[in-house]
Amino acid sequence: MSVIEWLKLPQTRRIKDLDDPATTLLHAEIVRKKPFLKKIYVDFYKQFQKAIPEPQKKVLVELGSGGGFIKEVISNVITSDILELPNLDKVFSALDMPFEDTGVDAFFMFDVLHHIAEPGAFFREAIRCLKPSGKIVMIEPANTLWSRFIYKNFHHELFDPKAQWDLKELGPLSHGNGAIPWIIFSRDRRIFEKEFPQFRIVRICNHTPLRYLLSGGLTLRQLVPSCTYPLIKAIEYILSPINNLLGMFQTIELEKKTDG
Repeated sequence: MSVIEWLKLPQTRRIKDLDDPATTLLHAEIVRKKPFLKKIYVDFYKQFQKAIPEPQKKVLVELGSGGGFIKEVISNVITSDILELPNLDKVFSALDMPFEDTGVDAFFMFDVLHHIAEPGAFFREAIRCLKPSGKIVMIEPANTLWSRFIYKNFHHELFDPKAQWDLKELGPLSHGNGAIPWIIFSRDRRIFEKEFPQFRIVRICNHTPLRYLLSGGLTLRQLVPSCTYPLIKAIEYILSPINNLLGMFQTIELEKKTDG
């Protein structure tokens, strides 16, 4: 199926097909054919890169790599996914990872945490795998006035800030709750810190209120010319003081304590 044929399918069919590896490959093609969207991915990958000093010397793992292209930005990242996809280094579940104890310097995740059925089990497994001072760096949906409006009205995924951590319905991509990161690290922050004292929350930063929408994402046409990317990015910079109201994404950085 071509990208155009997939985009013409009813939304219900597209959601059902999200767990099919072929759909992830279509998403990869969409990202590469939409220059504006591809630049967003590059900027997000650079956020990962900045969070890890001397990344070329570290053991770095991207969880849920899907159809992304992180190796074009950070060449030594081990790519992985729960789906069988070509060009991945490893295929496994984030709840049962094939790494030795304290063998990983950092895990990178872009829109992955809110699809994990048991986040608590993932954090325990990540603690096992991470070296002391190792990090998890995630870019996930934010819960702001603007993002709630968009995610609840114009996005296929559930966005329920009142939910619990675990997902009731299972599916690698077809099920998820975009509010999970906010639930864990904001609403239930004290619970997280009590359950996982091995982690320190380094930062939570809301950002990117406009670019993803204007790119059309994976389902709509790009709404602005690609040449406007620097301008839109500059406008976002001007708006950054009110990103807690407008941000559609948030970067969450966790660090494993040296005594953890």
